[in-house]
Amino acid sequence: MSEVLVLVDHVDGAVRKPTYELLAIAKKLGTPAAVFIGGADKAEGAAADLAKFGAEKVYAVDDAEVKGYLVAPKAEVLQQIAEASGSEGPAAILIVSSAEGKEIAGRLAIKLGSGLITDAVDVAEDGSTTQSVFAGNYTVKAKVTTGTPIITVKPNSAAPEEGAGAGTVEQFAVTISDAAKAARIVASNPRQASGRPELAEAAIVVSGGRGTGGDFSAVEGLADALGAAVGASRAAVDSGWQPHSLQIGQTGKTVSPQLYVANGISGAIQHRAGMQTSKTIVAVNKDEEAPIFELVDFGVVGDLHSVLPAATAEIEKRKS
Repeated sequence: MSEVLVLVDHVDGAVRKPTYELLAIAKKLGTPAAVFIGGADKAEGAAADLAKFGAEKVYAVDDAEVKGYLVAPKAEVLQQIAEASGSEGPAAILIVSSAEGKEIAGRLAIKLGSGLITDAVDVAEDGSTTQSVFAGNYTVKAKVTTGTPIITVKPNSAAPEEGAGAGTVEQFAVTISDAAKAARIVASNPRQASGRPELAEAAIVVSGGRGTGGDFSAVEGLADALGAAVGASRAAVDSGWQPHSLQIGQTGKTVSPQLYVANGISGAIQHRAGMQTSKTIVAVNKDEEAPIFELVDFGVVGDLHSVLPAATAEIEKRKS
């Protein structure tokens, strides 16, 4: 079977969960082959982790020429590995559907002359994908018909599948063009750790909106009890109650967790576009006519400042 390249999403060698999800999808399409771009001293450890989830091969690319620049060098790395895979090329290239991932995919599609599908929420064995489009109003099926299929997949679209792969490490030397080095990162500041999962990757998201009145303590309490990420509606962000990095919606982040709990959020289309592919949706709102209730699996009509503390207390009780 042809290789399916999976670009590894990692932090200093620690592989992130969405990569394991992509490996599960890759198994359906061909032979999973991970592409690790990072420090030479991190490759072996990452390869061992990737092998546990089915990676048969790990292309290890020293990031000495890649780090310090924006996304263009990574697109060239994938291009060179794909072109070295033989006349037929890889069966597909899978990338996490983040802002960076989608830009890498777009650049790569142009370089390879291939079709591109972004924000897939499912990929079938024949390579056909499912997407939620037009602010979530339609679900469409699509399939790349030209070149090597390049697909970005939203986190939480597949369950990681443990299964030992060979994890054979192959060092791959790349040559980065001067054009790809035109934009350099001159400074970076580490984000302050919250102790909560990354919003776009979290299996559970608890969000708050205008109905919180700016007091997110009940939302954060429930999130911590569930081990969830905290999100916010545009109204809450525009009011200055939460940073833009937590905004969910058409002009914020798109999430697709196993469980999404919306609190004090009316359910305007702008917000729905960012969360309605969630597997299970629960809403708490005082207004029984709120549009969000048209979308939910479970709804609670009530004051979130009363409902959430009670739910949190019950969860903590059952955990003890």
